[in-house]
Amino acid sequence: MTMNRIQFQPGLSMPEFFKRYGTESRCEAALERARWPDGFCCPSCGGSAHCVLRGGTHKVFQCNACRHQTSLIAGTVFQGTKLALTVWFLAIYLISQAKTGLSALALKRHLGVSYPTAWLIHHKLMQAMAAREARYVLDGQVQVDDAYLGGERGGGKVGRGSENKVPFVAAVSLTDDGHPLRTKLTPVTGFTLQAIAAWAKVQLTPGSTVLSDGLACFGAVIAADCTHRPTVVAGRKPKDMPEFQWINTVLGNLKTSLTGSYHAFDFQKYAARYLAAFAYRFNRRFDLKALLSRLLVAAVCCGPQPLWSIRLADDRC
Repeated sequence: MTMNRIQFQPGLSMPEFFKRYGTESRCEAALERARWPDGFCCPSCGGSAHCVLRGGTHKVFQCNACRHQTSLIAGTVFQGTKLALTVWFLAIYLISQAKTGLSALALKRHLGVSYPTAWLIHHKLMQAMAAREARYVLDGQVQVDDAYLGGERGGGKVGRGSENKVPFVAAVSLTDDGHPLRTKLTPVTGFTLQAIAAWAKVQLTPGSTVLSDGLACFGAVIAADCTHRPTVVAGRKPKDMPEFQWINTVLGNLKTSLTGSYHAFDFQKYAARYLAAFAYRFNRRFDLKALLSRLLVAAVCCGPQPLWSIRLADDRC
């Protein structure tokens, strides 16, 4: 069997990680490069001339023009943390390199912190992933399917419409030769014409061709100036539907990831974040070695994420 070059990438080894980010000073330098790749830029006036003040845990930069002071971690996901940057960088490494994701309990054991701390680190980094994913839309040929998270509790209606499940749209864009490029996993209020039309306007590029299994609501993608090509599956099994090979593969990988990494989590509240984290890793699978530096940039650009905002429920669930 031919070796899959993407699957067998070397990635970033643990010895190489510790060589690059094994000390606090190296992590500080990496964070500074990620935040200001072209040199310091004052968040207040945009000036570049500055001096560096020491005395606290992290560097403090003072703008020479307006005298505004900002610490190295201010305005980032790391703002307010009392943990060493080496702990944060190790968390970024573990979460980015784990193909199936990493539970907060496993992260707690790796980092040597309490479970609430590990949970908060995990969700802050997943929020950074979600914010980065929100910048992209799908285009070209796009396979879509309706899917659900949850369903463990007994009682109530089964199947579509169950109150025990969180509905989400799974979509995969394809290259010209029919290989998967990017995926979007987006919670929706339900599989209605209005919900799918709203989803399509945000997640699809006008002119895209949407391939679905014929579920009536997907016809609403025409509201986003997309073409809909339904294929009625009529009870066929996934292995008998090569036209939906990649969307079924993504959903199968998602199921393996969630069941293999998490004992349970609050689907109703945090579904969007877990789905976005899976999509983030999938969409950047072509260069595993760069995943850590890319997630570091995402954490820098995401902005502060206090506990109260992390615990807010997603209004689409």
